[in-house]
Amino acid sequence: MGHSVTALTNASADKLLNQSHTSSVAHAYPQFVMPEGMGAGTDRIGVGRMPHRARRYLSGYLRTVRILDLVAVSLAVLAAYVSRFGTDPAVLGTLQIRYEYLAVAFVAFWMMALHLQNSYDGRLVGHGVQEYRQVFQASLWLFVLLAIVGYAFQLEFARGFVLLAFPLGTLLLLQSRWIARRWLVRQRQRGLLSDRVLLVGDYDHVTNLVTALRRSPDAGYNVLGACVDNAGAEIPGVPVLGPESDVLIQAMKLDVDVVAVSSSAGLGGTGLRRLGWALESTDIDLVVAPGIMDVAGPRVLTRPVQGLPLIHVEAPTFDGPQRIAKSISDRFGALVITLLLAPVLIGVAIAVRLEDGGPVLFRQTRVGRDGRSFGMFKFRSMVTDAEDRLPELASVNDGAGPLFKLRDDPRVTRVGAVIRKFSLDELPQLLNVVRGEMSLVGPRPPLPREVAEYETDTRRRLLVRPGMTGLWQISGRSDLAWDEAVRLDLYYVENWTPILDLMILWRTAMVVLNPEKSGAY
Repeated sequence: MGHSVTALTNASADKLLNQSHTSSVAHAYPQFVMPEGMGAGTDRIGVGRMPHRARRYLSGYLRTVRILDLVAVSLAVLAAYVSRFGTDPAVLGTLQIRYEYLAVAFVAFWMMALHLQNSYDGRLVGHGVQEYRQVFQASLWLFVLLAIVGYAFQLEFARGFVLLAFPLGTLLLLQSRWIARRWLVRQRQRGLLSDRVLLVGDYDHVTNLVTALRRSPDAGYNVLGACVDNAGAEIPGVPVLGPESDVLIQAMKLDVDVVAVSSSAGLGGTGLRRLGWALESTDIDLVVAPGIMDVAGPRVLTRPVQGLPLIHVEAPTFDGPQRIAKSISDRFGALVITLLLAPVLIGVAIAVRLEDGGPVLFRQTRVGRDGRSFGMFKFRSMVTDAEDRLPELASVNDGAGPLFKLRDDPRVTRVGAVIRKFSLDELPQLLNVVRGEMSLVGPRPPLPREVAEYETDTRRRLLVRPGMTGLWQISGRSDLAWDEAVRLDLYYVENWTPILDLMILWRTAMVVLNPEKSGAY
């Protein structure tokens, strides 16, 4: 926080609280009234200063990201240049276009496109797919613009140069962003490089908001306290600092970066607007958390009507062209993965067979889309009579809800323990994907006895094909609470996008390579 905020904290807090105003809203929320002569966009100790909203603590990180992006783009353009034209001066001298100048222009315009697409916005880094989407869209728009300019002015570019630079540069950019994000996430998990947040609202909504923010420390929200009107309220791990009307004073005292107001807050429309005015000339962001939960950005459209922001929530789609494309890509991807992993599949099959001479594959009835049953394949990781021994182990279940799991299951073989640790036992499900019974990514395929215990909401998992991997697998698998596993699956069902699938597949690979943190047993 700057000098202006400190001045307000030390000298103006009492003035804000005691200053009178004729309107009823100002009487109810006197701390939202600014000292006389202070309006929107002005400094608390002067006028004319525009508010600085950037995450200053991220300036060094974002500077490093820019450098990584520049290196990625430069390497891609250089590789395309050398691959297409080589390095022989005699050959380069015969070209009608000086491609070395064009290459430099490519790099400059690519970096400009990244800036124009807000890919260096500190609010987007570290969490979710929006950062990657901004990078991809910047690259796409650049090359669309290049194609339009080339066509309009009949410019003859070397197609090989452009067609190599675009995908290679985009992949390098996404890779560099992922590397940078891994470092940022580790810092945020230690409580560093995060926004200092003050929550406002009623007890139930603030408690739910605390839980949601704690699920995703990589989003960078560190909750310092809450202002709620419930007398004597206690929120686990978060101090209650006073009623909602104290929000501005507490924000100044705590030196927060963000004031997050839940939709349940009693401030009302006018009070919220006055709070926004009071925060306008500070470095504090105002965030409003709507009451809708687990709805992703692509399904949300904000439309202002007479100054009232109406949030349109699109219904999830379970059919249509995108779902058909997903089915085709799933089957093709499963075939490719099967061919690439053929040596691994053969090796695991031999190891399972040699251990006890039993069958290599285990076929189990699972419930798929729309409640249809199918036989799911796995490499056998247990003794041959594992299903018959299940009743005697029911009393020591480590699973959540209707799931049955044992951390140290005595039925697991020695080979089974190894292939389970690295999720190799799941690979035969590629056959289920090829047959159209499963997807590469989707909700966890349940057993019939589990489905029998489903509540109405949980049955929405059956609206899509189950997946070999999903949000449940990259978020803890067997270590997840049942309610959390259901929430993740329903989020995927209702908010599926191709980019989300790619992110889950990538993170699945990382989880498999680091089995100690996968929660697989």
